[in-house]
Amino acid sequence: MEIMQEIRFHGRGGQGTVVASVVLAKAFFKAGYHVQTFPVFGVERRGAPVEAYLRLDADKKILIRSNVYTPDHVVVQDIKLLQNVDVTKGLKPGGWILLNAPGIPEHPERFSEYRLAVVDAGKIAIGHKLGTRTQPIINTAMIGAFARIMEMPPMEAIAEAIEKEIPVKPRQNILAAKQAYEEVQMIENQG
Repeated sequence: MEIMQEIRFHGRGGQGTVVASVVLAKAFFKAGYHVQTFPVFGVERRGAPVEAYLRLDADKKILIRSNVYTPDHVVVQDIKLLQNVDVTKGLKPGGWILLNAPGIPEHPERFSEYRLAVVDAGKIAIGHKLGTRTQPIINTAMIGAFARIMEMPPMEAIAEAIEKEIPVKPRQNILAAKQAYEEVQMIENQG
């Protein structure tokens, strides 16, 4: 990677969206990258849309101090957000959209300018007893899937970051990340 990459996370309050960006930032830092991560909250309540941002650069310190307006990639932790949030706003053509979904969403042609990946993070989280059936905690599964589509950071760095940042069920969270890494489906040309 030669230039700075910007990633925007979309989720809902209570899903661990901000924690996902922090854990991924720590994993990239462990792997030798310069990183910056921060959240943006609207209405601060459980279930409200939340955004978090991550910048990373392999070579240079990151001096920008603004929101991410033109992300290289987008992580969507709740597919229902597609109904009322434009997750592709500002997304660079050819960027990845990683969706937490049981399969390819309806009308995938709307993502034809981008590369699309899906992972059933909810099913993975439930299988590892992370959260509840109605509110699975999917953030570590999404991190694992993201690492696969980007081919970075290494899973060892993700496991170490999870151990340090997530005190509840660290082993199950690491297993969820590894399973999502294996199960993510990449659909690069769906248009």
